[in-house]
Amino acid sequence: MDKPISTALLIIVSMIMALMLFNVAYPAVISGGDAIRSMANRVENQMETSIRIIHASGELDSTGWWNDTNGDGAFNTFIWVKNTGTNRIIGYENLDVFFGPEGNFVRIPHQSNAAGYPYWTAHIENDTNWSPTATLCVELHFSMPLVTGRYFTLITTPDGTTDEYTLGM
Repeated sequence: MDKPISTALLIIVSMIMALMLFNVAYPAVISGGDAIRSMANRVENQMETSIRIIHASGELDSTGWWNDTNGDGAFNTFIWVKNTGTNRIIGYENLDVFFGPEGNFVRIPHQSNAAGYPYWTAHIENDTNWSPTATLCVELHFSMPLVTGRYFTLITTPDGTTDEYTLGM
């Protein structure tokens, strides 16, 4: 009689332990799966977002003199950035724009965050949103003309997609 009672007690204890293990492990497995799914969605979004700097130029004429082409009184550098991905890029005001002579470039703030020169503004040239195939024109504004030389440009979207370009002025 002793053996069946101890066997029954062991079975009951085993079932309770299995149920406790399940109650501890199941939430961890679910939250781990959610984290992996969230990371996969972010990576997929980043893979579907792509930009390409297609051209950049400054307001210098062929002789190297400043030519205020848009009449705003500031020296501007124009950078055209095409959305080559499959996603619309939202919040282009939050781009990170780096610009300067090779080896000495700095982050240029957006006009809304700048205390003075330099700063940048942007407008979409061939659409109402920065949708796939649309081109964004980023204008860097400086208080005086830049010296001739090679300049490095790097643009990063809010989700971390980047492209860089080197231009000569």
